[in-house]
Amino acid sequence: MDNNTKPTGIKKLLSACVYSAQGFKACYQSEFAFRLEIWLAIFLIPIGYMLGESEVERVLLIIPIFIVLIVEMLNSAIEAVVDRISMEHHKLSGYAKDVASAAVLLSLIIFLVTWSIILL
Repeated sequence: MDNNTKPTGIKKLLSACVYSAQGFKACYQSEFAFRLEIWLAIFLIPIGYMLGESEVERVLLIIPIFIVLIVEMLNSAIEAVVDRISMEHHKLSGYAKDVASAAVLLSLIIFLVTWSIILL
């Protein structure tokens, strides 16, 4: 393969999987909140599956856990990009980090509301 040819098909898929695994590893190693949420997910996903009385309830109990993980990773990515640009305090940098943090909070509220409605 010459320098101008990009990988396609299976090679491209495998490369994407390697990059994703690197992203998981980096986030796990550098973010305490993500580590905590991963361990909670490992504990809560089986519980959600067992407590759900139907397939729909099981899905509704499990999906919010993944939403929290996804939003936490996006929050971490936003924080990294903002810090990469400058560690100096700037109004827009604070805004970006605060909004991303608020998104994590909303994902946790979705989790709590969903579990409360289904289980209580």
